Amino acid sequence: MVKELIDAAMKRTPCDLLFKGGRVPNLFTMEYEEIDVAVKNGVIVGMGSGYEATEIIECAGKALVPGFIEGHMHVESTNMVPRNLAAVLSPLGTTTVMPDPHEIANTCGMEGVRFMERESRDLPIDFYYGAPSCVPATSYETPREPLDAKDIKTLLDEGTCAHLGEMMNFPGVINCDENTLAKLEASKGKVITGHAPGVIGEELSAYIIAGPSSDHECFMAEGALEKLRRGMYVMIRQGFTARNLSTLAPLVKDNPYVCTRCMAVSDDLAPEFIAERGHLNGCMKELMAEGIRPLAALRMVTLTPAEYFGLGDRGAIAPGRIADIVMLDSVEECNVLKVWKRGKLVAENGSLVEPITPPVISKKLPGVGVMPKMPSPDDLKVKAPAGDAMMNVIGTVSEQVLTRTLTMEPTVSEGYVVADAARGIAKMAVVEKNQGTGRTAIGFIKGFGLVKGAIASSVAHDAHNFSCVGMDDVSMSTAFAALAKIGGGLVVALGDEVLAEVEYPVGGLMSVRPIDEILKESEKLKAAREELGCTNGSAFMQLAFMSLSVIPELKLTDQGYFDILNGGPKPLFVK
Repeated sequence: MVKELIDAAMKRTPCDLLFKGGRVPNLFTMEYEEIDVAVKNGVIVGMGSGYEATEIIECAGKALVPGFIEGHMHVESTNMVPRNLAAVLSPLGTTTVMPDPHEIANTCGMEGVRFMERESRDLPIDFYYGAPSCVPATSYETPREPLDAKDIKTLLDEGTCAHLGEMMNFPGVINCDENTLAKLEASKGKVITGHAPGVIGEELSAYIIAGPSSDHECFMAEGALEKLRRGMYVMIRQGFTARNLSTLAPLVKDNPYVCTRCMAVSDDLAPEFIAERGHLNGCMKELMAEGIRPLAALRMVTLTPAEYFGLGDRGAIAPGRIADIVMLDSVEECNVLKVWKRGKLVAENGSLVEPITPPVISKKLPGVGVMPKMPSPDDLKVKAPAGDAMMNVIGTVSEQVLTRTLTMEPTVSEGYVVADAARGIAKMAVVEKNQGTGRTAIGFIKGFGLVKGAIASSVAHDAHNFSCVGMDDVSMSTAFAALAKIGGGLVVALGDEVLAEVEYPVGGLMSVRPIDEILKESEKLKAAREELGCTNGSAFMQLAFMSLSVIPELKLTDQGYFDILNGGPKPLFVK
């Protein structure tokens, strides 16, 4: 194999492909080269003139760039299984993805992670999964089964996973929790990705010492700069719900060299977001719109993630690198024309050259387990406290997964605390379903944008128990019942009527349908949501993060309110 490559590089034998007349960004020296690129056996073997090849590709000044590399995302957030996701992302220029499957790990355990890896083989995109480091995310969430250090080592040793997924339990790291440190020790020698919102100073030093070497949770430029100065890689997140690019872009705009330590990542993507904006090709355009130089932006989605994850075989157009090549009209415009994976043309003009075999629906697909009894309207009532007690309320933050802890006077009707549309306060409930207990926790949320009815979802990071936001108990009970009946998905309800529903049979997280069918279903959900007077266009995605206990501040899990930065468990009512 190596001899064949050397012979082709030395022009002793012809190559398979020769890209002629292309404009090639050199991401090592940050300059453009007008140069031919020769490929043999799916590997770039030479750059320059005089090569012969079986197939000549005339580039006519078009840009030839490395395939885009997604440094951090959750496949489950797209609501598509890996095969269907690859069919969407490949024509957009993505050739490598580093997903963290902790969503399905929470609902389906180890076998869920193995399912994801099996479903990701033999695709035009390479999927390198991270071993889920925090299942559960905290002790205040309830997964199907917890994954310990032994499980993580097994996933890494058997090749199901290639690195350690985001270490969200930063308090456990900093406070030397034995189980948390054991997981880090089990991942020794592998890349350990981080998750440290707001962690600075001596706590950041302690976190880095333990092993995490990146963070995608930076929401302030000052904190991101400190992490860069302390040796971490910063993943600038620009996803469907959390968008930190405009805040963090000046770091790279003002100092382009920082692109060698920064990546642009998605974290969470919704199907409609991909359809409207694309993937990393769209992110490239947003990076440049913020004033980041084109080659710096390109490096952030190619060579920098390749270097961070130790993927020395990709990330650049250079000898010895696999021929993951994307033809653009130009780097500045970033419109994807053609995509080659290991030297094979896989996509052209926005479509796959060959269709990907769709997933097979079978009983082996991970489901949601034993379904508990759903709460009745009476079960959802909240008795008003005596005296002048106040209540804790989740305060939403636009385009962020962060929340605030609000203390508000409850609205009381007939002895019960109720939602109040005039004050922008809705009721929220979470039902534990992974272990089948049906345990229900109730709280309140402000700024969600709901006027009447209820929406419910089985997508509720990270444990993905059933969650619901509503304005009355009957609508909420109807939504929960519908969710249980379909085995997971999304539901919109008003009174005792289900206005719309979408099934997610894979772990309660993913559909087996292709994106065009998912988008049609999303339109029905959107129409039903608007019928409720909901002004929140990202209502379902925002709801998905209202149970994520590792993100500050107040969240609601099946065990009640939780604030990771301010003492952990919180009561509903306070004096």
